[in-house]
Amino acid sequence: MSDRNNLRLIVRGSYDIQKLRIQMGNRIVRNFKAKLGQEASESEDALTPEAKDLLKNLRISYKKLMDGLTSFPTPAKFKGNEVISNYTELCLLNQYIELEKSEASHFRKLGNILEEFPIYTEYLKGVKGVGPAMAGVIISEIDIHKSKYSSSIWKYAGLDVAEDGKGRSMKSEHLVDVEYEAKDGSIKTKKSITFNPFLKSKLMGVLSGSFMKLNNKKYRKIYDDYKHRLENHAIYKDDTPGHRNNMAKRYMIKMFIIELYEQWREIEGLECFRPYHEAKLGLHHHQSKEELQKQIDDLKKKLGA
Repeated sequence: MSDRNNLRLIVRGSYDIQKLRIQMGNRIVRNFKAKLGQEASESEDALTPEAKDLLKNLRISYKKLMDGLTSFPTPAKFKGNEVISNYTELCLLNQYIELEKSEASHFRKLGNILEEFPIYTEYLKGVKGVGPAMAGVIISEIDIHKSKYSSSIWKYAGLDVAEDGKGRSMKSEHLVDVEYEAKDGSIKTKKSITFNPFLKSKLMGVLSGSFMKLNNKKYRKIYDDYKHRLENHAIYKDDTPGHRNNMAKRYMIKMFIIELYEQWREIEGLECFRPYHEAKLGLHHHQSKEELQKQIDDLKKKLGA
């Protein structure tokens, strides 16, 4: 098994622990809210700011109860307080805190493992907004040797455009037929997505936000410029702000992938191909409106349009 495949097991395992920790946290929050007669969210996918605050206060109470103890108390020796009033609640908090420790340990070790990968030490480590966890996702989920073009990564990450001209998604119209071998050995067909959903969720749901939150000036400018173009475009100016925001984030991540592709292929000694719009059409991103229009007009002349 290659280093990349081993890394993938570690990364996926770390995120599995994180997911379990978040689910446990939300269950604890629901339990304590019910105890106080409050309504709680049914979601287990993320912790709301309110849930984080409640868990922070529960941690403080847990620490007070455990202060001075050399081992976890038995039910007979348990003495509650105004927040953690019974032994079951104490055990729930203990499980959550142990999951937090395990999650932190896994991601800390991941950072050390990544030092063995040149794409991390020579490029990703220096990109503001790409931490060890995200770098681990990128390196373990993308096979740069199979990614002949940057658009190959776009397609694998679900950032390409579907046949209907819309961004790739899990909608039924974007599914394709794939063959598989049934238990009886026969070959059957089923509908399937065309991309890696785990990779897409981390790039669009985590990395895009990280670029914005940590103010990566390069990618923040790409986002702002593209969003401004959408707001002033006849086709998109009437779209919802949320839709334009998602489109701008998607564009920003695609531009990051172009640079990632170029850096990675060069580090690995692989041939690097320019994106289609540059190599074939001579169009470049981030040009002024005037420069872009001139290139389009020149291209039309060449084609006899």
